[in-house]
Amino acid sequence: MAKGFSPFLFLLLLLIHGFLLPIAFGQMEGMEPVLRRLASKRASPSIQEAAARGVLKRLLPTHLSSFEFKIVPKGLCGGYSCFLINNFNISSKKGREIMIKGTTAVEIASGLHWYLKYWCGAHISWDKTGGSQVSSIPRPGSLPRVEDKGVMVQRPVPWNYYQNVVTSSYSFVWWDWGRWEKEIDWMALQGVNLPLAFTGQEAIWQKVFKNFNISKDDLNDFFGGPAFLAWARMGNLHGWGGPLRQSWLDQQLALQKLILSRMIELGMTPVLPSFSGNVPAALKDKFPSSIITRLGDWNTVNGDPRWCCTFLLDPSDPLFIEIGEAFIQQQMKEYGDVTDIYNCDTFNENSPPTNDPTYISSLGASVFKAMSKGDKDAIWLMQGWLFSSDAKFWKPPQMRALLHSVPFGKMIVLDLFADVKPIWKQSSQFYGTPYVWCLLHNFGGNIEMYGLLDAISSGPIDARVSQNSTMEWLKSYSQRRYGRADHQSEKVWKILYSTIYNCTDGIADHNKDFIVELPDYDPSLKSGSDGSKGRQMPSLSMLDRTKRFSFRETNSDLPQPHLWYSTEEAILALKLFLDSGDNLAGSLTYRYDLVDLTRQVLSKLANQVYLEAVTAFQQKSVKALSHQSKKFIELIKDIDTLLASDDNFLLGPWLETAKKLAVSQTELRQYEWNARTQVTMWYDNTSTNQSKLHDYANKFWSGLLESYYLPRASTYFSHLLTSLKENKSFQLEAWRREWISYSNNWQKGEELYPVKAQGDALAISKALFTKYFG
Repeated sequence: MAKGFSPFLFLLLLLIHGFLLPIAFGQMEGMEPVLRRLASKRASPSIQEAAARGVLKRLLPTHLSSFEFKIVPKGLCGGYSCFLINNFNISSKKGREIMIKGTTAVEIASGLHWYLKYWCGAHISWDKTGGSQVSSIPRPGSLPRVEDKGVMVQRPVPWNYYQNVVTSSYSFVWWDWGRWEKEIDWMALQGVNLPLAFTGQEAIWQKVFKNFNISKDDLNDFFGGPAFLAWARMGNLHGWGGPLRQSWLDQQLALQKLILSRMIELGMTPVLPSFSGNVPAALKDKFPSSIITRLGDWNTVNGDPRWCCTFLLDPSDPLFIEIGEAFIQQQMKEYGDVTDIYNCDTFNENSPPTNDPTYISSLGASVFKAMSKGDKDAIWLMQGWLFSSDAKFWKPPQMRALLHSVPFGKMIVLDLFADVKPIWKQSSQFYGTPYVWCLLHNFGGNIEMYGLLDAISSGPIDARVSQNSTMEWLKSYSQRRYGRADHQSEKVWKILYSTIYNCTDGIADHNKDFIVELPDYDPSLKSGSDGSKGRQMPSLSMLDRTKRFSFRETNSDLPQPHLWYSTEEAILALKLFLDSGDNLAGSLTYRYDLVDLTRQVLSKLANQVYLEAVTAFQQKSVKALSHQSKKFIELIKDIDTLLASDDNFLLGPWLETAKKLAVSQTELRQYEWNARTQVTMWYDNTSTNQSKLHDYANKFWSGLLESYYLPRASTYFSHLLTSLKENKSFQLEAWRREWISYSNNWQKGEELYPVKAQGDALAISKALFTKYFG
């Protein structure tokens, strides 16, 4: 299914050991020649030093003269990549206080972050999770000195990988260079040196396919719209949300060149895309003897050929090698020789036509041959997601066949879901193939507090960390994040560590809170039988046999979202966090976390209220149903007001950044439709059947709750009440018809939403706590 990157827990936890997740590399013997070759593609030391100073200037312009940076050889680090931190002589005339050396600009930047974090108590969070807390950093001339012998931190593994292939659609799609510059700075500070660089590839494909007699018009049905490019690239869909205008293609190609230039200046190794076999339908007409297969349906409502069933060029066809080589060479022509690492996922949620290991081996060899023809030193970086999502197909013989189809050291596997379902443990570490331990914390870019702190802290290094060590880290973490010591917030994080951030049930968390994903079913029917082609409703017995709601104990077979902790303890954590308000109210990171925790608690309460409403309907109590449905609606309104108090929880910025990229009114309407559709219906629908992916990318955003989720719940409960009052069966299809019509109109809407926060987050959170739990 469509996967996504969500920042909150990921970014809160990734520096437990001082390096970015995902990082653990397996089977690295024999990779040294690869590392030396890639190092030769980096910018010169002087350019890297200047790039590192640029990061400092944008982060702390007041302290530009306090630091000096210098690129050094690995020999000073025992043969490893590292950074070194030393004091300057107190009598330094230029105001220099701290010298940071590193083997690349990324190492220097991560050394700067290390110093600011551990000596100055600063906290540099992802942009959407409260930003940076730098108020604790002393003024220039008063920076803390490190120990006299200095500090050296060696990189434990060669690469810190970053991004998921669908992040480009769920998070990055509307970014301009200003936002990308901020992101690349953040990558460098966190130690990322192996990022995906997928922007602008459609412009490359346009030039490549032109040489194979594929016109611009032919590509209109091939490329997806901006918000759905990730899935068009993977061959899951075509045409949906499109077509792409030439202005978009040109704009994104120019942006990609800026992105790559900055990555190279900082000493990063970008990962570029390669050919997976996904081709336009027109190619079959141009090359009638080629082996092109039409794949099966991927999540359309009724197999609509306008969007479904893409075309795959067989890797055994000589044309596959030609196109693959041409694509990589065209990238080199546009960008220069910047990398040898290329991503390719030929069968992402699409199985090969046969499970014959011999065929699969030849398939893998052909994919790699296409890469290596374009770049003789190519390395194939492959997501291991297929081994998890399609485990029934990828048994040991099939996995070995694919993994061993290329020479050793020429393939790297991303163990994409290792925090929950580590494939390396089940496959003898991918049968000897180098791999990266990854954290996939989120699906669809949902907003949900969730995680397993201990697994994240121990998984990358395959070792257990004692409870005391983790708890000590939490204490220092809360001080850095909020800029000062606060006993109440330390208690809060201890509770979160043992509850919300202690999900041990092995269930991948995809937020299905009833506010943001209202069940599409008839509650008079038995749970799981909604009488439609929609998704089966998970029952309490399926998801949560041992945990409890603390608002009220319930034994029910009604559908329930994933719940893995005591809500009573989460409410206590919120109460303690509110008590910290007088001390921490000036902290943006505190405000963000307060809004998020309040949202988390209230959304779980809303789940219980929904269940009470459905129970009332089943018991044919008009009065109780009316009461509970009104309470559910009131909770949506109150949560919307809460979210409106922080810039990071607003719908407006998502829509406005989309429209900002348009160069015509036609593009503006298309981009806004793309942005609205991705976070709501997602994919195609009929008048009586919602998209199979509806609410997959749901968001707790102010504006979205009141204008979209609230009308949906209101119409649903209205139909339930009508059926009771008139003593008729619930008219599910009538509700669907009304709701889908509303949704389709909303997706085409033009109404404006705030782009700046309104209201006092602390006051609103306190009022809501008193209202619902006082």
